[in-house]
Order: sequence, then C-alpha cells, then structure tokens
Amino acid sequence: MRLRVLVVEDNPLNSELVSDILTMEGHEVDLAASGAALRALVVTGATPDILLMDILLPDADGVALLGELRAIERFATVPVIALTAHALTGDEGRLLAAGFNAVITKPIDTRTFVREVTRLAMGTNRTSGAR
Repeated sequence: MRLRVLVVEDNPLNSELVSDILTMEGHEVDLAASGAALRALVVTGATPDILLMDILLPDADGVALLGELRAIERFATVPVIALTAHALTGDEGRLLAAGFNAVITKPIDTRTFVREVTRLAMGTNRTSGAR
C-alpha cells in the first residue's frame, strides 16, 4: 500500500530521516517545516493518508494546529500522529486527549517506523513509545 504522508517537522535532520525512510518504502512524502507551511499545503496540496506532526514548531503549537486541521472537512478523519521528543509522564495522554490519533516518540526507531506509520494510516489507533 502506497501512502501519501504529510510530515510537519522543523528540524531538517529529522525531516530528512523520516522522508528518506518513508520514500525508500515507496511512500510519497510532502514536507512542511512550520505551521505556516502546513497551512499553505492544506490549501494547495492533496489530502494525505496520514499526517505526522512535531508538536513544538517555531511558529505554532501542534495542538492548536490539530484543532485547525480538524475544522477542515477533508482533514477531519485523516490520522494525525504527534511526533515528539517530550515523553514525560502525562504528555502522551495529554496529546491523545487533544485529539491526536497516536504518539510516536523521537528519536524514532528506524526499524519499526514504516510499519507503525502504515498501521496507523490503516486506522488502528494505538500509541507507540518505542524508540
């Protein structure tokens, strides 16, 4: 199954790693490095099968961006996965309560990342703290 994945990540190394891993597996990846870039892609780009979003962007809060996305009809059911290095007690629950479909912690586990993204895109809502 080929996925269209939208990755919102301000760290160029993380963006490149995620993009490379997904592209090598045959998935199509669009990148946004900020909240403003995400907003532009929402208007001009295709609807992704899944969206992976850093929650701490320089110009936007990931939770607030999620609220904006959910208000757009074509994004209402797109799985949005929080990508975060903040794995403190309670963070995962807070993000799930805010409406993210799952949480994947950074650094990502490159051995299982594509399988996890594919599973989440197909509608299985679970979280992953695996590193």
